[in-house]
Parts: sequence; C-alpha cells; structure tokens
Amino acid sequence: MTAMGGVKARSTTNARMKNMTEATELNRPAKTTAQAAPLLSVRNIEVVYDKVILVLRGLSLEVPKGAIVALLGANGAGKSTTLKAISGLLKTEDGEVIRGEILFDGERINGIDPDRIVRRGIFQVMEGRRIIADMTSIENLKLGAFTRTDNEITDDIDMVFRYFPRLKERTGLAGYLSGGEQQMLAIGRALMARPKMILMDEPSMGLSPLLVKEVFSIIKEINRDLGVTILLVEQNARAALSVASHGYIMEQGKVVLDGTADELRDNEDVKEFYLGGAGDQRKSFKNLKSFKRRKRWL
Repeated sequence: MTAMGGVKARSTTNARMKNMTEATELNRPAKTTAQAAPLLSVRNIEVVYDKVILVLRGLSLEVPKGAIVALLGANGAGKSTTLKAISGLLKTEDGEVIRGEILFDGERINGIDPDRIVRRGIFQVMEGRRIIADMTSIENLKLGAFTRTDNEITDDIDMVFRYFPRLKERTGLAGYLSGGEQQMLAIGRALMARPKMILMDEPSMGLSPLLVKEVFSIIKEINRDLGVTILLVEQNARAALSVASHGYIMEQGKVVLDGTADELRDNEDVKEFYLGGAGDQRKSFKNLKSFKRRKRWL
C-alpha cells in the first residue's frame, strides 16, 4: 500500500507540474505574434494656426517600422498639416500643436526644431516638390545631405541615380526638369539624408497616369530595398493603397476610418468617395452610413 501510495503521489505531482508548465506556456507572450512599438505614434493631437483656427481635432495614428502607411482624404481634411506637425514645419506657418504628443522612435518630437527632427531621421517631401530651380540635380541632391558628416555622399548620389536613372542624364538646372523628374528629384533628395522615415505629400500631383504608376513603383522598391518607413499623403487613393499595407482616412481634421489596404479597398464608402467604384448604388448623401471611429487615446 505504501509503494502504491508513493507511485500515486508521484503521478499527482507530475501531473501538477505538467499543468503548471502548460499554464506558463499559455501565459508567455508568443514571439511570432508580439508587436513591436510603432516607429511613429501620433497621439490625440490638436493643431491651431494663428492661435485661433483649429485644424486637427484629436488626431491619432501609428506607423510601424518598415511599413508604408497611406493617409487619405479630400482637400482641407488636414493631411498636409499632419505631416507638418510631425516634421516640425508648422512653425513656418504660425501653426502649433497645442495638445497631444508625437513620438518618434520612442521619443517625443513635437516642439523641437525641424533640423533636429531631420537629424533624428524624418525627412518630408513637400507638396509641389519644392526643388531649388536654379540649382542642378546633383546640387539639389547634395542639399538633402546637409546634416551628414560622412564621406559616402557620392555613393548615395549613385544610389539615387540607380532608382531614377533619367536624373543622371539631366545635367542642367532642376527648373527645366519635367514634373515627374522633379518629383523623382525630390524623393532622391530625401534619400540623401539617409532617413528612417520619409513623409511624402501628394507625390502624384500633376503627373500623368503612366508617371504616377512609375513613381509609386519606385516608392515601393525604396521601401523594400532600403527598409525606409513611409507615411504617404495622397488624394489618389487607388495609387496609395496599391503600395501601402495600412491606411487612414481623414475628414475635417480627424481620422474617421482606418484599416488594412485590402479592408479599405473593399469598404463601400471608400469605393464610392475615393475609388469611384460604387456605380449607381448610392445617388445621394442621404443614404450614406456614418463612419464609425474607434476610440483612441481617451
């Protein structure tokens, strides 16, 4: 009886240890499903111009490291203001973030000067290219590297020419480049800063459909080859969602809808108002269902 009791006790103990081990494994976070902190986190920010005009109203979004995220919306929704809040350029237009915070790589960046934000790894490609017209392409590219002190600038110019070979052929002033070539130069200038993240504001503006396709294809290649994170502001939702993994839609200074690129492409309201694919199913705004916005940073 004593031997049998010992065996039974050992069996009970082994069973308990097995159950404890299984419970520990269940409670332990799975390495494959753990999510890293986002590279950029915009938390419930409000932006005003001239201390009076409220443009962003509690906007929140996240951009994972190495991803392309699209920020979509109509004119006046606040997309460009969002980028300027991140890059620090609001100061040039009498704007400021009055509430919330912007974190980049775990550190708060709202309120610091634009050049310091560039040094931390964020470079904005402005709407309308903003290249220096009376400088050559190479001079514009070198301008993008103004924060660097290494000796590899020439190598990076060659790298830019590999992505945009037609720029190498254009030796004159940048003001004589076509719209598409100026956009390529603006993106190349951003790459010269060796950024962790590029903010792109309307890269398709003024370009033909063929050039839009070419530019967005190169944007995807840059993200894939160099691992550069991209926040892409666009009115051309179809082009943006073709390269992005996630998207946010803005209306009147707020995010009203977000999801994966596939989810947004399949959303009926997005199809109607941004992709033009709903046909005659809705003929007036009366039947439009309201966007349901998730609660963020309350």
